[in-house]
Amino acid sequence: MINKKNLWFLTLFSLILVLSVYYITMPSELLLTGNGNYVDTSSSENTETEPTVSIEESELITALRVSADEELMEELDALKEILTDTKASVDEKNTAFEKMKALNINKGEETKLEQKLQDEFQLKTFVKIDGDQIKVVVDSNKHDTTIANNIMRSIQSNFDKKMYITVQFKG
Repeated sequence: MINKKNLWFLTLFSLILVLSVYYITMPSELLLTGNGNYVDTSSSENTETEPTVSIEESELITALRVSADEELMEELDALKEILTDTKASVDEKNTAFEKMKALNINKGEETKLEQKLQDEFQLKTFVKIDGDQIKVVVDSNKHDTTIANNIMRSIQSNFDKKMYITVQFKG
């Protein structure tokens, strides 16, 4: 039976785990103290200043990441409710905890694959793993089957079992 100390430990541990995954996946530009993203476009003659913001990633990739993060947080919240429910059995709580652990591992694997594709192919990508299916969205207008095949081979090399990988080019 899980007592109050163990329940608090599990809750705080899962919170720390979620925050560490968030910190790891956070773009490094947000961690810089300088305000280097803004470009001053005003001239000495014009008194109005209109700063422009340079965006590194496409809006599509960002939207996909936000959507996936919201979905992950909803699942984690539902699992946390099961863990904190006093009427839930020990088996239900263990199952919920294992699912939480699997979701966090899955998110870390997605981040690792995105970084690997960035390093190997210099492409901004979004990776979503769902069981044995992996969906890769590449931020590129150029649809290249050679790059798609290389991406699939690169991702498959990280797994022992056969994964079903789809690559989409959107830009």
